[in-house]
Amino acid sequence: MRAAVLHETGQDKLEVLDDVEAVGFGPGKVRVRVRATGLCHSDLSAMNGVLPQPAPFVPGHEGAGEVTEVGEGVTHVKPGDRVVVCWLPACGACPSCKRGQTELCLAGFMNAGTPNFKRPGGDVFGFAGTGTFAEEVVVAAGCAVPIPDDVPFDIAALIGCGVTTGLGAALNTADVQAGSSVAVIGCGGVGISAIQGARLKGAAEIVAVDPVASRREAALAFGATKAVSPDELADARQSVTAGEGFDYVFEVVGRSATARTAYDQTRRGGTLVVVGAGAMDDFLQLNMFELFFDEKRILPSMYGGGDVLSSYERTIALWRAGRIDLEGLITHRVPLAGINEALDQMRSGTALRTCIEI
Repeated sequence: MRAAVLHETGQDKLEVLDDVEAVGFGPGKVRVRVRATGLCHSDLSAMNGVLPQPAPFVPGHEGAGEVTEVGEGVTHVKPGDRVVVCWLPACGACPSCKRGQTELCLAGFMNAGTPNFKRPGGDVFGFAGTGTFAEEVVVAAGCAVPIPDDVPFDIAALIGCGVTTGLGAALNTADVQAGSSVAVIGCGGVGISAIQGARLKGAAEIVAVDPVASRREAALAFGATKAVSPDELADARQSVTAGEGFDYVFEVVGRSATARTAYDQTRRGGTLVVVGAGAMDDFLQLNMFELFFDEKRILPSMYGGGDVLSSYERTIALWRAGRIDLEGLITHRVPLAGINEALDQMRSGTALRTCIEI
């Protein structure tokens, strides 16, 4: 089958090959024919080494498709079912799952060190234990989440990561209060989803912050009340909050510099929500006095900070009701052969979400 492969960490181009085979099928596994996958910034971060991932590997973790085969013991899906590929499935038995914090379950990461594919030249891994830049994947049963037949594959793919992460940061992690002031730093697909979540919760002011003009324009269309470049953020803070700072600031970039800015723009007693996935050697510096004196809450948000399956269902319900716009998030569509063009678009900041149609 065809798949896009990164041969070595640090390369900026993928090679689309036709000699790749999905491996590992057996009891407790599901074979999925991928129909659509989103390009998430985390894929770029894995390619350049910011996020740890063995190479060679097939990127992609935000996918949807059809079940073609199920292994022994799999009863929740059958061949022909439409599914979202969940890159962080919950085992249901670990301490995190028993506490109701299923987004912190580590079971899915146990699969990340096992090759998902092979080529004549050797094993190939799948990013985050999946690897959806391929025509077919074999995943653990919990990674194949059934969806209703009326949900298009491109919409379902977005729900698999970016939308769930951004919406959940506002709805679950922050629990944004009605009438509050919000700033969102980084307005790609995840940031736009956080904006939609803040709007759903009734935030009075939502300031979108991004260096790319097209993303600022998009943020306004999705519910932001004001959109500014990073250089204009201080003025926006003054005009929106009379200089006090925002009730909630979402950092959706994954860098210590923007996290520090987000902390500084949060009012005393306010909430900083860290959504971006950053590098292990990028340290956020705060002094002990400001931590004590300002009493700002710092809330990391992993995969939307809530039960993933419930989040999927909620997102579909909100989309069906017209309360959130998912179609508008897809600004570019390319075939698998055009993956490198899509990567360049994401690096330039011109795309909110690119759908790769497979």
